Amino acid sequence: MSNQQLGAQDALMDRATSGSKAPGEESLAPQKVRIMGRFSYLLAWFGGCVSIGTFTMGSSIVGTLNLIQAGVAIAIGCFVIGIALALNGAAGYKYGIPFMVQARSAFGFSGTRLPGLVRAVPAIVWYGFQSWIGAGALNMVSATLFGFDNLIFYFVTFQFLQIALSVLGFQGIKWLENIGSAFILASLVYMFYSTVQRYGDELSASLLTMEGSWGLPFWGATMLFLGIYSTMILNVSDYAREHKRGTGPGLLTTIYAMSILPCTLFMGLIGYMVSEATGVADPIKVFANAVDNTPLLMTTLLFIAFAQVTTNVLNNVVPPTYVLMDVFKLKFRTATVIVGLLAFASFPWELVKDESAAGLQIFVQTYSAFLGPIFAILVVDYYLIRRRTLDIAKLYDEKGPYQGVNYAALIATAAGAVVALTFSAVSWYASLIPAGLTYYLLMKYWAPCQRFRH
Repeated sequence: MSNQQLGAQDALMDRATSGSKAPGEESLAPQKVRIMGRFSYLLAWFGGCVSIGTFTMGSSIVGTLNLIQAGVAIAIGCFVIGIALALNGAAGYKYGIPFMVQARSAFGFSGTRLPGLVRAVPAIVWYGFQSWIGAGALNMVSATLFGFDNLIFYFVTFQFLQIALSVLGFQGIKWLENIGSAFILASLVYMFYSTVQRYGDELSASLLTMEGSWGLPFWGATMLFLGIYSTMILNVSDYAREHKRGTGPGLLTTIYAMSILPCTLFMGLIGYMVSEATGVADPIKVFANAVDNTPLLMTTLLFIAFAQVTTNVLNNVVPPTYVLMDVFKLKFRTATVIVGLLAFASFPWELVKDESAAGLQIFVQTYSAFLGPIFAILVVDYYLIRRRTLDIAKLYDEKGPYQGVNYAALIATAAGAVVALTFSAVSWYASLIPAGLTYYLLMKYWAPCQRFRH
């Protein structure tokens, strides 16, 4: 690091030690001031898990699983997510380091650009997708109540609102997520109730009596819902370093799983049931079909718009922002603005089309094929190679043992991705053993990797 960067890092560390943390003052330096207790951390994950893509994933398994199988598949996916988050977030929680710093021990300073890119691209795509959904909800409210119908206007306005909130960093995220969680839960419970009330007879006749499958399609469905969160599994250290010390691995796993399960279960099943009954995959049309009462529909749509904000600022802004900070040495606020502008280029109006549900499924399966190997490499590196002990000074030394690229990590990523793409229905699962085993063997026995073992 340059003297200027070290000086800035020391200043941030001094301020962290003094117990203050201003909004938007985020850095890649080890985090000392932690602003989220257990309940606050749970609510942050709860509010950040309202991914509209979950509705689409629910729609994509219609005709494959019955209602019970769909519910069980979602639950299994959520508990696997909880375990994976606890495993990969341990380094960030213990040392207060973000994902891009954590990855240096496995990939090297230059090599971290691969996991950074793999994490950033899906985040920006989902950012744009969910912003379009939120803007669509606001536009429907506006058109119904005031006669003003202009989706482009609301999309641009909604996106700049999120950019303004994002520059506040984790101080803003904490309060936004904690306050919004109760409203989100109430909205989802009401939407689920409305869906059952409206389509109950038709659904009971088809979805419960359908044979479905407990085989590969079932496990493929668990991976679809897991795949939505596989991005967060990769960079969980970005959030874990904000959680106050004193929570054991078992309790952390429970916090992760139980914060993700309610939202995912409600949204996945709502999308599944309404799509089965109507053939509609667009979430806004789903809401309009499920609710007859105009005031209640307006309230629900406002809740959904708000939910996109809580999800985006936590899950889709922070990861690519830290990537830009690491690669281009940008400040947090500058990077968040760039990420917000990049979301405009994700063409979300194409992703919400009914015929796009299958394409989104392929998108999730494809990026999961790369996220899975990187996750496996990080876990093997931390637990088996480093024995849960990191030399923090070396992780910030660009001229130290982690300079350059660790080719063992790149080779292992490729090995895992090849297997994952071969078994695309369960790509994330399929990639873990090939990637983790390849990385471990190369680090143990391949001479060019030995300097990365320090």
